[in-house]
Amino acid sequence: MGAPMRIVCVAGARPNYMKIKPVMDALEARGADVVLVHTGQHYDESMNDVFFRDLGIRPPDRFLGIGSGSHAEQTGRVMAAFEPLLDEVAPDAVVVVGDINSTLACALVTAKAGPLLAHVEAGLRSRDWGMPEEVNRVATDRVSDYLLASSPDAADNLRAEGYREDQIHLVGNVMIDTLFGNLDRARQSDVLARHGLSRGGYGLVTLHRPANVDDPEVLTGLLKALGEIAGRCPLLLPVHPRAAGRLAELGVPGGITLIPPAGYLDFIALQDSARVVLTDSGGVQEETTALGVPCVTLRDNTERPITVEQGTNVLAGRDPQRIVSTVHAVLDSPPEPRRPALWDGHASDRIAAVLLDGGTAAQRLRPTDLSEG
Repeated sequence: MGAPMRIVCVAGARPNYMKIKPVMDALEARGADVVLVHTGQHYDESMNDVFFRDLGIRPPDRFLGIGSGSHAEQTGRVMAAFEPLLDEVAPDAVVVVGDINSTLACALVTAKAGPLLAHVEAGLRSRDWGMPEEVNRVATDRVSDYLLASSPDAADNLRAEGYREDQIHLVGNVMIDTLFGNLDRARQSDVLARHGLSRGGYGLVTLHRPANVDDPEVLTGLLKALGEIAGRCPLLLPVHPRAAGRLAELGVPGGITLIPPAGYLDFIALQDSARVVLTDSGGVQEETTALGVPCVTLRDNTERPITVEQGTNVLAGRDPQRIVSTVHAVLDSPPEPRRPALWDGHASDRIAAVLLDGGTAAQRLRPTDLSEG
């Protein structure tokens, strides 16, 4: 027996934690030596501690403490901090998840340093080049050895872009592994009682995308729409730090209750019991689909079209009238719950098998090699 494979797992912000935890668990269960690196791209101590505690994530082995900044500053700082760490740890492979600046930064450093690179959630495409996440996804995929796709459309996107079959692995959705692993605990939360809510008696709203919260005109229109909807179904809005100041300036219509950001278990409980969820978050589109809860997405596009085709998600765009009419239609006739194949709670086991049985950097074709034969 040789030494166990050493694998660095990178997380940088809350959306990453739910994706990296099951992958770490599955790798460790198969004997890998896992090093958890937290870049600190989003870091709010109270939120961070709650998420780590809720998910049972061990403290990171390394914390880079990058903090916020422009896209270039953040990406550059993560690269500068991650490069010496990678040189010291000398892993066989690095796993990055999702589409944030830390994902791209660590992917670029890894590609130049030589270890194998695996991208969890590869192949998702919104077709919106104005979204920084779209640029991060595309560039990360290009330098990755393992493209771990969560849905068939993502694998199809990768094939259309010319990736080799040996790079593409349809593994399912790790977010759903975490959701199913924690659902019983979430359902024991007292969060509904704390906010005076009953199951099916409210709508849940999340807003965080710059396109929705940074432009006062857009946000005013969204709030007007939410105010109309709240006349029929009271709304609960956990306030993302990004939106808090703007909402305070503009004022929130009656029927909408603002609450502080929720921890992971509380937020799952709030989604699970909601009559409808209105969101601009990719992860929430997936979680509501897995839970069978109607979701209305306040965006013009989605990089998760499978949640619309095979889930409970409806794309409403950002026009206030269209949002109101879409939500009324969903409340009148909720979509049938449907869950995509491989969203079964075992995606991380499939990922661990790919990484641990896939050979070393010296044995594998690398990203720009041509297929053999």
